[in-house]
Amino acid sequence: MKKTKNKLVEEFIRVDHAGERGAVKIYEGQLLALNTIYKNDELKDTILEMREHEREHCDFFENEIKKRKIKPTRFLPLWDLLGVGLGFGTTLLGKKAAMLCTASVEEVIDKHYQDQINQLGEDEKELRDKIIKFREDELHHKDIAYEEGASKTGIYSILDKIIKTGSKIAINISEKI
Repeated sequence: MKKTKNKLVEEFIRVDHAGERGAVKIYEGQLLALNTIYKNDELKDTILEMREHEREHCDFFENEIKKRKIKPTRFLPLWDLLGVGLGFGTTLLGKKAAMLCTASVEEVIDKHYQDQINQLGEDEKELRDKIIKFREDELHHKDIAYEEGASKTGIYSILDKIIKTGSKIAINISEKI
């Protein structure tokens, strides 16, 4: 069964809304750890800046959800909880793990957004242009994460695989439900 263009766009907006909201929650979890247990003002400033980009992205998709009357994923409360937990937990493991969390998620989102860009036509130019811009922001976040010490060596390679697998599962679920 082939998906209609409208159904496909609806899935894109639903999953992107969930993903951007999840990114905000990851950063909120990291900030919670940085404000309570693991003090690092430089890392805090970096995360605050990246969270602002994610809020901009989330606000755009929140407006699209409302404007187009699309039901958000039913899993938002769970994604919120898991996002805060992931951010908090990786930050407790240290700066390398916190930055790896960003890098791992952004690597999944890079491919995810590129796939959407490739499928959107001129009839969805505004949406396509926003996703292009957001993808560029996400790639910038990935670069920052590596500049700030993200690593996939040793035990971090396992954390990278766990984060990427979780992100892909959340994407697949959020597209449909």
